[in-house]
Amino acid sequence: MIFNPVLEEKLKRTIRDIPDYPKPGIVFKDITPVLSDPQLIKDVARALLESALTVKPDAVVAVEARGFIFGGLLAHFLNCPFIPVRKTGKLPYRTVTESYALEYGTSTVEMHQDALQAGWRVLIHDDLLATGGTAGAAAALVQKLGGEIAGFSFMINLSFLPGEETLIQKYGAPVSYLVKF
Repeated sequence: MIFNPVLEEKLKRTIRDIPDYPKPGIVFKDITPVLSDPQLIKDVARALLESALTVKPDAVVAVEARGFIFGGLLAHFLNCPFIPVRKTGKLPYRTVTESYALEYGTSTVEMHQDALQAGWRVLIHDDLLATGGTAGAAAALVQKLGGEIAGFSFMINLSFLPGEETLIQKYGAPVSYLVKF
């Protein structure tokens, strides 16, 4: 679901394509030009917050590394805990892990085992939705710890890939994003 068509067009003009990164055949969506525009950062944060308010989360889980940028802002403005999901070996305390397939390989992510309380409604945020593998792995971690998936939040949806449909079918939670390609 897209909330603001004017913002979507501005993001489409601002997000930079990097061909053949990180592997040949992949077109990487670079959000750093968005981060160079303070007003656009505010507009993105406001739009993500409007969407997040509709699912009433108790916590925000964000995926390393670009998901941390707006995930932290969301947690701040929602006045709720921020829970990082990181690549294996990056968290200092005891963790739960989940492996998943990427559109160009496989990976494993982890979360601290005491990161959330059972029964919490959790919003999962990342910068980009492709196949749904990363967000799905984060959701699996939340569920392992007894949390409920309140919704998924993204800046970008690569709508030519099945991520949105996969997440809705598997978790039955709303998926929101600001721009689709």
